[in-house]
Amino acid sequence: CLATLIIMLVGDTYTLINYVSFINYLCYGVTIIGLIVLRWKKPRIFRPIKVNLLIPITYLAFWAFLLIFSLYSEPIVCGVGLIIILTGVPVFFLGVYWRNKPKCVNRLIESMTCWGQKLCFVVYPQCGSAEEE
Repeated sequence: CLATLIIMLVGDTYTLINYVSFINYLCYGVTIIGLIVLRWKKPRIFRPIKVNLLIPITYLAFWAFLLIFSLYSEPIVCGVGLIIILTGVPVFFLGVYWRNKPKCVNRLIESMTCWGQKLCFVVYPQCGSAEEE
């Protein structure tokens, strides 16, 4: 979010749309790859919707063309888009992957979560338990 705010303040809207478009295409393709991998590795799990594998494979062919064309035509925009995606990696490791965090880090994360929930009007009842007492 911080990187997007900086880009919005510095850059123009067209460039921001290009960053987001590249990120969306990349995420869609990774999702379809995940679908194919799950169909191959776990063929017996329940799926509410099951399509012929020809459809996602065809989609991946077009996806690869769009991604390669984007990388060829605007490599800087694609690079910045990748950097924007990679800014989430430290957040993942600090917030999710790291299990045995010190109490001060847990308190910081919980207070940031509570603040964000209040800011976005999605406060859960357990967040405000200290204020109610």
